[in-house]
Order: sequence, then C-alpha cells, then structure tokens
Amino acid sequence: MKSINFFLLSFILILFSCDYDEANSSGYIDLSSVEFAGDQYNELGENQFIYTETAPISTFSIDADGASYANVRRFIEQDQSLPPTAAVRTEELINYFNLDYGYTDATHPINLNGEISSCPWQTENKLVRIGMKAKPLNPIDTQASNFVLLIDVSGSMGSEDKLELLKSGFKDFVDQTSNEDKIAIVTYAGSAGLVLPSTSCSNKQTIKDAIETLGSGGSTAGAEGIITAYDIALENFITNGNNRIIIGTDGDFNVGISNQDELISLIEEKRDLGIFLTVLGVGRGNLNDGTLEQIANKGNGTYEYIDTIEQLHKVFIYDYSKFFTVAKDVKVQVEFNPEIVESYRLIGYENRALDTEDFEDDTEDAGEIGANQNITAIYEIVPTVASNLLNEKAFTIAVRYKLPDADTSIEMDLDINDQEVTFNQSSDFMKFTASVASFSMLLTDSEFKGSSSFSNITTWLNDINLNDEHNFKNQFKTMVQSASTL
Repeated sequence: MKSINFFLLSFILILFSCDYDEANSSGYIDLSSVEFAGDQYNELGENQFIYTETAPISTFSIDADGASYANVRRFIEQDQSLPPTAAVRTEELINYFNLDYGYTDATHPINLNGEISSCPWQTENKLVRIGMKAKPLNPIDTQASNFVLLIDVSGSMGSEDKLELLKSGFKDFVDQTSNEDKIAIVTYAGSAGLVLPSTSCSNKQTIKDAIETLGSGGSTAGAEGIITAYDIALENFITNGNNRIIIGTDGDFNVGISNQDELISLIEEKRDLGIFLTVLGVGRGNLNDGTLEQIANKGNGTYEYIDTIEQLHKVFIYDYSKFFTVAKDVKVQVEFNPEIVESYRLIGYENRALDTEDFEDDTEDAGEIGANQNITAIYEIVPTVASNLLNEKAFTIAVRYKLPDADTSIEMDLDINDQEVTFNQSSDFMKFTASVASFSMLLTDSEFKGSSSFSNITTWLNDINLNDEHNFKNQFKTMVQSASTL
C-alpha cells in the first residue's frame, strides 16, 4: 500500500509540474519529457586582486539591476535558508537601494561622486566608492511613452506568486502613466498573441480590464513573444519618446528558441532599435535567473525580481522613474598609479567586465541608468609598502555615456582625493554600501571577506543615518540578523 501511495503521489507531483499542453488530446502525459528543473543561475566566481604594475586599467559596464537582492531576501526571509552562491551578485545588492546622492550639475544627465576610506574588513587596505546619480524625472518635460507589456501566461506561471502577482503590479503601473502614454499587451504561451493593441492611457480602466482577464496555460514560446513585442513597439514607436518593453516571466522558455545563447543573440539583434527593456522575474522552483539577467544585460535593459506586494510597489510605484532611461551604454574606467596602488579588486560586476579598448568603442554595449537612479561601485585597494595616498594622484576615474537617442558617447571625469579618512569617519554612503558588500561576501563565503561578520555589519548599520522613506534599509538590517541565524 505504501508503494502504491508513493506512486500516486509521484504521479500527482509530475502532473502539476507539467505545462498543460504536454498532455495530448487523449489526456495522456508524456512522462519522458518531464524534468524536475530548479532555479537556474549563471556561475560567475568573483573578481580577484589585480597587480597594478601588470594591468593598471580597470574597465566595466555599470549595472542598474536590483533582482539579486530581492531574490536573496526571499531565500532568507521567506524560505529561511541561505541563497545559493550563484544567486548573489554584489552590485545588484548594493544598487537595490535608493541613495540620496546629489544631482547638482545639469551639464550631464548623471553626476559623479566618491570617496576613499580605510577598509573595515582588511584594515591595512583601503576602499574606493564611486557613486553616480541620474537626473530626476521632471513630469513637465517627461516624454510620452510607448509601453508594450509582454506577459508570460504559460502553465508554469499559474501560481499566486507569478502571474497573479504580475497582474496586480501591472495594474499599479497603469495608474502611474500619463494620459499621453500608450500601452499594448502581448502574451505568450504555446504561441504569442496581441491581447490589447496600443491603447491610450487615458483609457486606464480598459487596459486594467485586459490585464485582469489573463490566465495561464500552455508551454512557453518566449522568443516568439519577444519578437512580437518588438514588432508592436516598432509599429507604435514614438520618435524622441520613451519606447520600452516590459517582460514579466519566470524565464522557463521551452518552445522555439529556448537556450540562453540563442535568446541573447535575438535580443542583441533588437537592441539598436531605440527600444529599451525591463525584465521582471517571478516565482521559485523554475526561475531562470541566469537567462533573464543576461537578456536584460544584452538588451539595453534592467532586471528586477518580484516576490511580494511590497516589492511590486517598489518596482512599479516608488521606482517608476527608472522606466525612463537618461543615459545608456554607461562605462567606467579607472587607471591606478602603480607607485601608490600595489593591487586592486572591483567588488562585484563580475559579468560586466570590459576590455580596455571597449571604453572608447561606441559600438560596445554597456548598461543603462534610469531617471533618479543611483549606481555605486566599490574597489578594495592594497597600497604599496610605505605609500601615503594623501594628496597623491592614486588613480583617475573616467565615465562614458550616450544620451538615449544618440550613437556617440560623452566622457566625464572624477577626481577623488584621499584625506586619510578611517572607515568610522567616512560618509554614511560609504558605511552603508560597504556593509552591503561585506554581507554579500559573507553569503558567498568570499576568500576576501577578511574580518567581515554579521555582528560587525550590524554595528556599521547602526551608525548610519540615511533617508529611508520606504523602510528598505531598515529591512536590510533585519535581514542581516536573520541570515546570522541560518
């Protein structure tokens, strides 16, 4: 009897793991095609220290995603487990948070700031923080928007934390739009279809009614959906406007073009059309995080993960301005002085590294930054023996970006002077971002974590007084405490 019950239970689990159309017309399910797939992540490793004498120049693309932080938080707070190492991308943990970096120079759409302090987990070393702040969204000057919502309605999206959560979020999103904007809705399961042609956002209820009708079932023809969404976006393209596709999916593509490399190639073919991309990942168990992150990375886009109503509000309401790109292909290049800096390590950005020559190559893709968004990068540096950085030019920082509708980049520079500041004397921006970086190193058991500890991070966070309008920074402190018990 026990063996029979086990067989029945196994069959039921298999049945619920299948997309609906894996059953043929007679209702028979082909068990040979069933896979018990889990979440999929790309293994990245971590950046090593690089000797300045050998390679004095470090070049990378910015990363404006926040998905990894939300996903890590889900593991710790909801699943009460530490995340897999590959799920942790340090730069996305840091850039999840809104920081009140000042925007004072309207000459550029992004302003730069930075500082140097001692390193709290390796006291003989130093930390360099590079910060960017994008210009705020001005409702008076905001361009009209052409949005295409591309929504996965395949069978794997049937749970409450997937399609239903997305539907709630997209309805909130509709409420943020102006009457001059327009929205089309494309869905995909076994094939792609146009649910709602491009519709003026003066008809918000019509758009929300169309969202509410969506249900799940079928396999996942993601590539066909992507192609259809770009076609619709091009048909309704607004010259000098904000043209963007917003994808909501668990990334479980299983019909047509489905492997990561082919999907990336498809996206790369589309990214020069003047259409930006937002990728929203949902769910657990078959979340294809690796593919979703790369689609956003290669498609002039950003990637967010949504697991709760609160996170939904952050993406669709609090951070609505990020749906408006103010600078694209943003690259950073730092040149270190080998007489002052023995070696350096960029913390995070492992899959955003660029070659030195890519910095001035305007055909080389890089990351985008949305209105009012902030970006932070942190280097840990090893000073040369008996060196003193005070009043010495230890390095130069250059940034290149393009305006959203331009093909030629603009360069800007930042000089940061070392004032021999200890970590305790550094700004709250340094203390907070370094705390997040230290937390990330603990989660991944980094070989460079030094004296990092959950208790040290808590101490640093308790010494910080930053604006926390939506309580996310305080929630991070709670998450650190939760992680320490797992």
